[in-house]
Amino acid sequence: MTDKPMNWDEYYMTIAMAVRKKANCLGRKVGAVIVRENRIISTGYNGTPEGMTNCSDGGCVRCRDRDTYKASVGYDVCICVHAEQNALIAAARFGNAVEDAVVYSTLRPCFDCTKAMLQARVTSIRYLHNWQHPIGELREQYELLQNSLRGGVHPVELFDPDADWANAKVNPAPDP
Repeated sequence: MTDKPMNWDEYYMTIAMAVRKKANCLGRKVGAVIVRENRIISTGYNGTPEGMTNCSDGGCVRCRDRDTYKASVGYDVCICVHAEQNALIAAARFGNAVEDAVVYSTLRPCFDCTKAMLQARVTSIRYLHNWQHPIGELREQYELLQNSLRGGVHPVELFDPDADWANAKVNPAPDP
């Protein structure tokens, strides 16, 4: 039996899944890869800014107090940088243009990340797991924002063996 070769979306999303393993957030674990002209120019995962105590070590009040800050609420007090933001920032730090790039993210990007990608002139977003804004009245605005990307926002169909861990549905097993 021969395996079917990966297409490019599967290839880049598999790399984003590997990148998310560095995420130190107590909530979702997200990885992002920015691709321009079929070359990876940047990667990012979610976690605290460089030099700060990791979220997993108690550095973020939002993640530390999960009962007060429900999922998708309280981003204004969260010190974690999203995977897509980290990838955009890393590209800027190292002088890599992101205009006309495609962003692969293991989670459909939030409002703020989508705005940053629009402003950076990213062409399109490919995501693995869907995210919906928890406030129903804002979903239309969110869809309008994402529909502004020239190349659109598209799911990538790919099996994710770590989906529950990445989406904070189970705690990972401790390392041996």
